Amino acid sequence: MASNDSLNTRRDLKVGDKTYAYYSLPAAEEAGLSGVARLPVSMKVLLENLLRNEDGQSVTGEDLKAVAAWVENRGSVEHEISFRPARVLMQDFTGVPAVVDLAAMRDAMTQLGGNPELINPLSPVDLVIDHSVMVDFFGTAKSFGENVDREYERNLERYRFLRWGSSAFNNFRVVPPGTGICHQVNLEYLAQTVWTAKDGEAEVAYPDTVVGTDSHTTMINGLSVLGWGVGGIEAEAAMLGQPIPMLIPEVIGFRLSGKLPEGATATDLVLTVTQQLRKRGVVAKFVEFYGPGLGSLTIEDQATIANMAPEYGATCGFFPVSQATIDYLSATGRDPDRVALVEAYAKAQGLWHEEGAAEPVFTDSLELDLGAVLPSIAGPKRPQDRVLLSDASARFIEGLPSEFGRAGDQVRTPVAGEAFDLGDGDVVIAAITSCTNTSNPSVLIAAGLVAKKAVEKGLKVKPWVKTSLAPGSQVVTDYLAKAGLQKPLDALGFNLVGYGCTTCIGNSGPLPVPVSEAIQTGDLVAVSVLSGNRNFEGRVNPDTRANYLASPPLVVAYALAGNMKIDLVNEPLGEDKKGQPVFLRDIWPTTEEIAVIQRKAVTNEMFAKRYGDVFKGDKHWQAIKVAGGKTYAWDMGSTYVQNPPYFENMKMTPEPVTDIVEARVLAIFGDSITTDHISPAGSIKASSPAGNFLHERQVPTSEFNSYGARRGNHEVMMRGTFANIRIRNRVTPDLEGGVTKHFPSGDGMTIYDAAMRYQSEGRPLVVFAGKEYGTGSSRDWAAKGTKLLGVRAVIAESFERIHRSNLVGMGVLPLQFKVDGWQKLGLTGEEIVTIRGLNELSPRRTLTVELYRASDGRIARFPVICRIDTPTELDYFKAGGVLNYVLRNLARGEAA
Repeated sequence: MASNDSLNTRRDLKVGDKTYAYYSLPAAEEAGLSGVARLPVSMKVLLENLLRNEDGQSVTGEDLKAVAAWVENRGSVEHEISFRPARVLMQDFTGVPAVVDLAAMRDAMTQLGGNPELINPLSPVDLVIDHSVMVDFFGTAKSFGENVDREYERNLERYRFLRWGSSAFNNFRVVPPGTGICHQVNLEYLAQTVWTAKDGEAEVAYPDTVVGTDSHTTMINGLSVLGWGVGGIEAEAAMLGQPIPMLIPEVIGFRLSGKLPEGATATDLVLTVTQQLRKRGVVAKFVEFYGPGLGSLTIEDQATIANMAPEYGATCGFFPVSQATIDYLSATGRDPDRVALVEAYAKAQGLWHEEGAAEPVFTDSLELDLGAVLPSIAGPKRPQDRVLLSDASARFIEGLPSEFGRAGDQVRTPVAGEAFDLGDGDVVIAAITSCTNTSNPSVLIAAGLVAKKAVEKGLKVKPWVKTSLAPGSQVVTDYLAKAGLQKPLDALGFNLVGYGCTTCIGNSGPLPVPVSEAIQTGDLVAVSVLSGNRNFEGRVNPDTRANYLASPPLVVAYALAGNMKIDLVNEPLGEDKKGQPVFLRDIWPTTEEIAVIQRKAVTNEMFAKRYGDVFKGDKHWQAIKVAGGKTYAWDMGSTYVQNPPYFENMKMTPEPVTDIVEARVLAIFGDSITTDHISPAGSIKASSPAGNFLHERQVPTSEFNSYGARRGNHEVMMRGTFANIRIRNRVTPDLEGGVTKHFPSGDGMTIYDAAMRYQSEGRPLVVFAGKEYGTGSSRDWAAKGTKLLGVRAVIAESFERIHRSNLVGMGVLPLQFKVDGWQKLGLTGEEIVTIRGLNELSPRRTLTVELYRASDGRIARFPVICRIDTPTELDYFKAGGVLNYVLRNLARGEAA
């Protein structure tokens, strides 16, 4: 941690009977970095990171001056800096392939003649296994135990591999299955707000910062920890000591005033914020919340808002340190010395929020009066598509023709062997799930109260609704039980199904067979309602075409109503025991009711107990036998974990970058293609290339698990690339799913089969797309799969931040249309594409794409911007990818 500290900013901070060293921002201002005090708090955290890591090479005095100059230019001047996070957070869907890559790098290091133990995390890494539990069983007291047993049956290979990783690598801890969602475990336990590390005899204090392999890592911004999601590729580089290159960001201030009105929840607030910021356009920008309204929000409220930064498009959604931060750290059982340090450090560094203090300078700002927030849901396909609860039913009915091609009501379809039928709008999944809301006791207690009042009035959930409760931590069920609210939830079928990310990630599990068959027979627009943050097409469940995000109490309400066409504001949910109508307002709790229960039921003893031995795991975890040494003993028969081909035949000197000559078009996509479209996380279709691959290896369909669970096997994942059942390739405009045409033959086939055929012909490939390409999770497999299919370049109107970076990190060239998109070019997919000048690339250079169409001899040329944004990214690209770059440096003994 030794720093050049050219400004001499290192100071001592005495807290109680302890003394810490720190790099003082006020001292930096006194030394000539004028304007530091007026910076947004998030920018102050970045500046401290640079001060502490100044080495004259990766961080220079010019970098410090560039951040200080932000007060004047407000982020309008491009300047690359190197960010070194304090730690890395992973979940298992993205973490397993990251550990696979590290294991493969150890093998490659051996082949290059280096020491494999150089491949080792230099920063603390925590991997929380939270994405593998599926809702196979629901609605009974046995559901949790049955799902846990099934989880271990499915994932034993992966878990054995992770246990090996936790013993083979230093600075690498694994939180076992069944503990909770990584972001809630981070919020409740791992995060410290202020981190410390030894530097010789001194203990240095500095802001807790983190990057994570899940895009919702931003949730920790609510606890004043600056962090965001990166691809597994970037996270691996950060673990290995490589700084994260980034441009100094613009910071959009979001001023909050007032307080939430009666009846509105934190979920309603975050959906409002998401819509407002997505409309403003904040991709690749920081968002920082400030203003008098912060005083009425709890840390859990702030975490709910910060969580959905990927949905509003920002890099992060940051909140400054305040008294609420201190209270939360104490309430969740953090060490009292650490809590005292957080307060003293934040005040010494100017990171403390005090109502009435001078407001920071921002690039631009928005404002929201919390009192204007109204009950809302979002859907049916995107998180930013908020609709008022009072308008939800009418909007759904109006959208049936435009969204789903319905001319009118479909005939209801009988469900075999059941005393009901199904039609458009029926809610078949009601799930209290995901990190967004299960971190917040106020909305979970509200859900319990709605359930309690509904049960008291004799209401029941409709029989076609699959109900589930998947909390973000074990503390949730502790306080629900203490408050007497778990029993009424159980009575309505919201039994505990697991502690993890379930429905939101696509692990909703299958619907009952008769329900699924009725939906498919009638081609029905079935609905899911979930308290999650993602509702993209094909994500939640293959049978639900309309998916809505809602607060946990509204999830319960929709389970009672059973249909999206019912107006929950003006129509009854059902009848009570006396046959009288019961409206939502009759069972909706007051803010005071919720607050009283929360004060009594949520205690710091619960956190201390649940996190006292968090890495131990249950009997299943403890029974897993670990084999292998410093390098992994790959099992060639495994269908879960395989050695990827990224480093095959790798030499110390990378091959020069060659032009893309006479490439074929693999696919042409429209706007808002998500990482779910590119690399699905959910179920594997039996007839898909991935399904065929597994069948050939005698894996029965019932054991397919999900794409997310099989991310450690590149053979499955490359076959799953562009295999989302709802993706539309304009090369085959009349077909849905991952299909294309091979040219010049014109043969129709899956995208995977076409890619393999082109590879056998020695043809490079390109992909065309519209706006916001790569929206969604920080899914490195969306870039890895693209690379393995043979795609050299993706040409889009715009890219989402993480996916663009991941493409560069895998050696795939992201190119952005400079003027018009592909629509103006009249593309059919039969074009031949050439892009020259790649041996003379520079960041954001303009290149020319040449098109030739043999059928009519048409030739076109158009300009594109190379979206390799920084010199460091260019180094990665020329090396064939960031991991190749790091591996060679480590082999040469030049690690940062």
